[in-house]
Amino acid sequence: MDIVLMLTTLPDPISATKLIDGVLNARLAACVTEAGCVRSRYRWRGKVETAEEVQLLFKTSATSALELERFITAHHPYETPEIISWPANASTAYGQWVVAETHRPTHV
Repeated sequence: MDIVLMLTTLPDPISATKLIDGVLNARLAACVTEAGCVRSRYRWRGKVETAEEVQLLFKTSATSALELERFITAHHPYETPEIISWPANASTAYGQWVVAETHRPTHV
């Protein structure tokens, strides 16, 4: 079953927890894996930078992916947040769970 994985990094555990809580409360992801502290090296404004960051991996449905990306962008503390997503094939049971957990009834 098809799902979408989305990756981002945050500057500290407090901002990571805040983003995770917001995403789960909004039902935009079924699960978020906090990979812990990673070291990122990148070019920013003409200089090579190094930062300790918290990496997060979101599991969402294809129908919720765009809204999840928008939510991350709107609630992320970075000026240019890393948001990378890709489709993934999950086991049937896990995929069904992801879809069920990200389903939000529409109001008529």
